[in-house]
Amino acid sequence: MKFANLAHFIRKFALQLFYGKTGEKEKMEKKLVHRGKTKDVFALDNGNYLLKFKDDCTGKDGKFDPGENSVGLSIEGVGDVNLRMSKYFFEKVNDAGIKTHFVKANIDETTMEVLPAKVFGHGVEVICRYKAVGSFFRRYGEYIGEGAELPAYVEMTFKNDEKGDPLVTKDGLVALKVMTAEQYDAIKTQTQTITKIVADDLKSKGLELYDIKFEFGYAPDGSVMLIDEISSGNMRVYKNGTYIEPMELSKLFFLK
Repeated sequence: MKFANLAHFIRKFALQLFYGKTGEKEKMEKKLVHRGKTKDVFALDNGNYLLKFKDDCTGKDGKFDPGENSVGLSIEGVGDVNLRMSKYFFEKVNDAGIKTHFVKANIDETTMEVLPAKVFGHGVEVICRYKAVGSFFRRYGEYIGEGAELPAYVEMTFKNDEKGDPLVTKDGLVALKVMTAEQYDAIKTQTQTITKIVADDLKSKGLELYDIKFEFGYAPDGSVMLIDEISSGNMRVYKNGTYIEPMELSKLFFLK
């Protein structure tokens, strides 16, 4: 190949790379199906979905709170660390034989490919609590001390910002035909199992899990699967009795 032709080839290849990436971005933007609080969702040609992690966090008055139902602040880099932690824990949960929607993650693009799954109703959040803190203590503080032990207590709420994510019971979910009793029981059992996986891993790093929030969906056969993310933005973690902010938690978590 002559030098001139080689130079032309290199320039052409570079332009293809540049415009190809731009084209992919534009194509992805056209397939946007949902803008979430902390992630945007895009449809992929293969039938799966792509989650784009953002730097937004739930909270109130500029303070992070995983129990809040609206974006309260943005923390630079939190999308990246949430994706890294999600990838880490989804792989551990999958290895434990628990079904999840996780397919793969692209750390450079801050994206995660996931399997399609239907949400229960308009969305149900599942919280597992080891300690009485956050909204649990605000509700029941006259009956229990702040930080008191809880037996892997599981509760569910409807995702509804206007109504403050109201609590809902098993009987309520079944009566409203949001899920079956069998699906509820499977979610509760899986939630406690997954929480233990996360808590044990954190404990090995000198960290203590107080509570964590999950989301579940279901496959065409009705089987439940863990969806969304497993990250510092969805859990309260303490070290020596002191609460650890999400970014600091991520630094401690991935500390070699």
